[in-house]
Amino acid sequence: MSLVVLAGPAGVGKGSIVRWILDNTDDFMLSVSATTRHPRPGEVDGVHYHFVSRESFERLVADSQMLEWAIVHGNHFYGTPLNELTRAEAQDKHLLLEIEVQGARQVREKIPEALMIFINPPSFEELERRLRSRATETEEQIQTRLVTARAELAAAGEFDHQLTNLDLEACARQVVELVQEAERGS
Repeated sequence: MSLVVLAGPAGVGKGSIVRWILDNTDDFMLSVSATTRHPRPGEVDGVHYHFVSRESFERLVADSQMLEWAIVHGNHFYGTPLNELTRAEAQDKHLLLEIEVQGARQVREKIPEALMIFINPPSFEELERRLRSRATETEEQIQTRLVTARAELAAAGEFDHQLTNLDLEACARQVVELVQEAERGS
């Protein structure tokens, strides 16, 4: 089992890459993050996220039950419960973390052997187009995400690998190949 961190700006396609990997391979599973934000249409508690109150989230942090956590876009808490590592080990699967850069930095500190992969957009304009096409955020939220994206893109060099999501399947296959190479010690 390996811990695989996928990070990159909102709208870059991390979720789509993860879905492709889960639909096309058997030895990966997704870490279910906890968040204080409300579910988007179609999101299911315990499947897409553990939707919790701010008080519950703060209790998990105080009890050292989070591998990483962050306040994202200035108002919502996101984080990885430690028990996700145990769940992956029990199933002998690679654990995919789809997280923000600030959370990835915490993982690097706690688990330096984690495979850190940064997903870049083809261009900043394409990233903005993708964010707008989701139609899940207000204009103010989109602008906040774009400001955050610039800072995250500047941090890409902190990761073991950088991939550009030009083609979803090709990018997802590259992630799987990087994990396989790391497993072989290449």
